[in-house]
Amino acid sequence: MADISHTVHVALGERAYDILIGPNLIDDAGAILAEKFPGRRFGIVTDTDVAKAQLPRLVASLEFSGLTFSTITLPSGESTKSWEHLQTVVEGLLAAKLERNDLVIALGGGVIGDLAGFAASITRRGMDFVQIPTSLLAQVDSSVGGKTGINSPHGKNLVGAFHQPRLVLADLSALDTLPPRQFAAGYAEVVKYGLIDDPDFFEWLEANHAEIFAGGPARGEAIARCCAHKARVVIEDEKEIGVRALLNLGHTFGHALEKDTGYSDRLLHGEGVSIGMVLAHTFSNRLGLAPGQDSGRIAAHLRKSGLPTTLADIPGILGSTETLMAAIAQDKKVSRGALTFILTRGIGQAFIEKNVDPAKVSAFLEEMRSQ
Repeated sequence: MADISHTVHVALGERAYDILIGPNLIDDAGAILAEKFPGRRFGIVTDTDVAKAQLPRLVASLEFSGLTFSTITLPSGESTKSWEHLQTVVEGLLAAKLERNDLVIALGGGVIGDLAGFAASITRRGMDFVQIPTSLLAQVDSSVGGKTGINSPHGKNLVGAFHQPRLVLADLSALDTLPPRQFAAGYAEVVKYGLIDDPDFFEWLEANHAEIFAGGPARGEAIARCCAHKARVVIEDEKEIGVRALLNLGHTFGHALEKDTGYSDRLLHGEGVSIGMVLAHTFSNRLGLAPGQDSGRIAAHLRKSGLPTTLADIPGILGSTETLMAAIAQDKKVSRGALTFILTRGIGQAFIEKNVDPAKVSAFLEEMRSQ
C-alpha cells in the first residue's frame, strides 16, 4: 500500500485531480495507475539523467502490475524544450500505437513535464497524462496547474497549451538523488510562495530551512503547502488572466536571463528565478513601493540556500541591457506592447503592475549591472 503523507486536491470540476505526496511513490506507481486507469497503456517520457536514477524503479513497478508501456528518452537540460524534441515525443507516441484514451507519463523535472504535457495535449488531438515529478522545482510548481509548452528562439515558454494532468505523484525519495545545485534551484520556487502572499510561510522557511534540505518531515510539509497554494490559485484563475500571474514573481527578469545565457547550465531556471525575485523586490524599492531591508533579507535567505542573487553571480559575460530588454518585451505577460511586472510592497505583498515604464526598467538593469 502506498505511503501517502499528503494529498492535495485540485478542484477543477470534470478535470479535477489529486497530487499525492509521499516516499517511494515511484515504486507504488504501477499499483496506483492500475487502480485509477484500468485497461490503459502508457507512454513514458523521460530524460537521460532521470532514466539512470528513477526509470528502473518505474519500469519495475509497471511490470509488476502487468501494465503495458513504451519509453521515450530525451537529452537532459532546458534546451530539450524545443520543436525538435516535441516532434520526437509525438512521433514516438504514435509509433508506439498509443491511442487517445491511453496516457502519457512525464517522468522527470520541469523540462520533461512541460514537454511531455504539451505533446499529450496535441497528440491525437489530446491525450491524458500523469505527472511524476522528480525534481523539487517540478514537485512544487511546474507539475501542478496544467501549463505545458516549449521554448522558442524568441523566448521561454512562448509555445504551449493549458492541459491539466490526470494525477500527480510527488515521490519524496526521488529528491534524495538530486545534485545539490538542482535541489537549491527548486527551492527558489518554494520561497516564491512565501514572497507572493504568505509572509508566515517565508518565516517558517527561514526557521525550517535546514530540515528541508536535510530531507526531514519539513520537506514534505513544504511541498504540500506549495502545492496547496498553487492549487488555490489555479482553481481561481486556470488560464492566467488574473491572479495566477502572481506565480510569475521573479520570472520576468529570470526568463530574460535564461534566454541570454542560452537556456544552458550557466543558469538553471530556479537560479534565474532567485535572481529575478531579488531584482523584483529591489526594483519595487527603487519605485518607492517596498522597504529596502526586505530585499536584503530575501537575498540572505537565498544565498544561505546556495542560490545566486545578483547579475554578477552569473558566470560568463552577460548580454547588453538592450538585449535583456528585448527578451523582457517578449514576456508572456506583455499586453499590447506594455510591460507587466509582478512587483511587491514587501514580503508577502506581491501585486500585478501593468504599464511599467520600460525606461525605468532599463535604467534599473544598468544600475544592477554596475554592482
